[in-house]
Amino acid sequence: MTQPPAPAIVLVRPQLGENIGKAARAMLNFGMTDMRLVAPRDGWPNPSAGPAASGADIVLEKARLFDTVAEAVADCAHVYATTVRKRGVTKPVMTPEAAAREWVREEGGTALMFGPERSGLDTEDLALARTIVTVPINAEFGSLNLAQAVILTAYEWSKHDAALSQPTRIEDEPPAPQAELESLIAHMDAVLDARGYFEPQDRAPKTRLMLRTLLTQPGWNSGQVRTMRGVLSRLERQPLEGREGPTQRSSNRSNS
Repeated sequence: MTQPPAPAIVLVRPQLGENIGKAARAMLNFGMTDMRLVAPRDGWPNPSAGPAASGADIVLEKARLFDTVAEAVADCAHVYATTVRKRGVTKPVMTPEAAAREWVREEGGTALMFGPERSGLDTEDLALARTIVTVPINAEFGSLNLAQAVILTAYEWSKHDAALSQPTRIEDEPPAPQAELESLIAHMDAVLDARGYFEPQDRAPKTRLMLRTLLTQPGWNSGQVRTMRGVLSRLERQPLEGREGPTQRSSNRSNS
């Protein structure tokens, strides 16, 4: 089954050209290009929309203008209204995440309606929708701007859009073999012992056990082991500033 096209974004009586442009930018980021404008307050085209779109010119160029909401959604079999407040309208209510799972299965065209910046969709607009889309939001500050509302729904659509490229995943190296970890532990032990890290000697076993526990934590890969070995090799090349190494301390005790 072929995936349906991305939903149409219907901006109902938008007030500012900048917000139309920002909505277009949000749309194109997530693979949406069908913008429909219903009676924008300042007319259309709007010179303020282009700069705010930040390169999403294709969305603005293809944008279609309508006099009424009914005309804008006439060719869509599935109409969703986005709103924070349900305003007493008795309709199914879904989150953008749940709604997006419907959009990728629905045939016949889908439209998502967004209301004016100041007041949102009115009751007559909501009456045209079959489903309400809303998000859990702070009850004391339920204020999303137009582009934010668009991007919330566009992002949820994008998670189901196979045509969108996903961020490149850097494959992790496999875990290092135990032999590499043992070599690292022995190397670290020698470097630290030469510098008196394990003094006093009565605490040395506990300290060595702690280091072993740290270095055998899951997740070390061969590259990380090599990096740590490089650090230790560098430390080995530094002068010990008069500190006797293990061999020299043993020799001094034998001579005394």
